[in-house]
Amino acid sequence: MKKGKHYVDSAKLVDRTKLYDLEEALTVCCQTAKAKFDETVELHVRLGVDSRHADQQVRGAVVLPHGTGKNVRVIAICKGDAAKAAEEAGAMLVGDADLIARIQNEGFVDFDVLVTTPDMMGQVGRLGKILGPRGLMPNPKAGTVTPDIGRAVTEAKAGKIEYRLDKQNIIHVPVGKASFGAEKLGDNVRVVMEAIVKAKPAAAKGQYIRSATLATTMGPGVKLNGVKFGG
Repeated sequence: MKKGKHYVDSAKLVDRTKLYDLEEALTVCCQTAKAKFDETVELHVRLGVDSRHADQQVRGAVVLPHGTGKNVRVIAICKGDAAKAAEEAGAMLVGDADLIARIQNEGFVDFDVLVTTPDMMGQVGRLGKILGPRGLMPNPKAGTVTPDIGRAVTEAKAGKIEYRLDKQNIIHVPVGKASFGAEKLGDNVRVVMEAIVKAKPAAAKGQYIRSATLATTMGPGVKLNGVKFGG
């Protein structure tokens, strides 16, 4: 497949044979962001685990110190005091059976994060076929099923991201915008990498972090020296 001129120009800035230290990797990464919009910087981490086994799953959530640079649209499915707390925390929409019906009957998925309380999961669970494939299904491990709904909304809006393995044993997460600069992006990356290292399953054998790569939305990958993070 033929690459665009911007990509080709950006690729010249990257030494594909080199494992970059974090600060240098991010400096180069930001230099490759040549699109007319503020490109997202993504972190891709390949792990030495097998996601087919339940005891080798890696999943969790962290709040990025500097957020993602994105206006996060959060909706909350809850009742009573929890609904009031969600509204006060700035949820875009708050509801219970009505909001569930809108998602189920109208296919409403125009949001980024759904948070709910444990007592509502019996009803929310029925939305799995709609929300699951889009990565929008709430989960206790991600902090999106919780009695403290106000905090969940606040954290989601502040830049809480979920990380989880795909079928190729790779974690893909946004770590901010190219406009953040290397320093702020570095803070975000460290928090994510520390969380991934801490989440290492006991069943994982051998080298845990196989590779780590940074890339902007439209740019080439910049390989990180994953050993620096204890992997």
